[in-house]
Amino acid sequence: MTMAKRDTYTPESLLAVAVEVFNERGYDGTSMEHLSRAAGISKSSIYHHVKGKEELLRLAISRALDGLFGILREPAAREGRAIERLEHVARRTAEVLMEELPYVTLLLRVRGNTDTERWAMERRREFDHQVAELLKQAAADGDLRSDVDARLATRLLFGMINSIVEWYRPGRGGAATSHEVAEAVIRTAFAGLRTQT
Repeated sequence: MTMAKRDTYTPESLLAVAVEVFNERGYDGTSMEHLSRAAGISKSSIYHHVKGKEELLRLAISRALDGLFGILREPAAREGRAIERLEHVARRTAEVLMEELPYVTLLLRVRGNTDTERWAMERRREFDHQVAELLKQAAADGDLRSDVDARLATRLLFGMINSIVEWYRPGRGGAATSHEVAEAVIRTAFAGLRTQT
């Protein structure tokens, strides 16, 4: 990836370039030289804003995690029946994933090779645990099938949501909107998870 030399840049635009390069080359396969070329600025200009590429990784992953944990603080995720809260969290997770696609893609690709990656994986497990608790409560309320283990159901549900990063490309002709994708996920997943009434 080669970009034209930039006259001005911001920490936010530098972060966006770094995320794009990390997603293309992999975090481990990206050097500061790659980042400086992609941003069209010198390495020393990058170091003026951050200590190194791991700080850029942490900033990018924090953006994705902040979006996900923000969902759990929304009123619809905290009030009402567990099934309704679970559906809200699943829908909003799909929406945030698509809104912050490059950042969430990066989050989902970390493997635990650095302190930042291990921190990110721990935070992801914490998010998954909170969602699993909601799923367990919905099952205890009789709103979800009891013959599917809650941890397995959580993994399957979020496996479907997380797979969106592999194929969703906004703005392509004929592509579904983020709203259409989120609604399809909810309809498909919860048709199989809800108890039949």
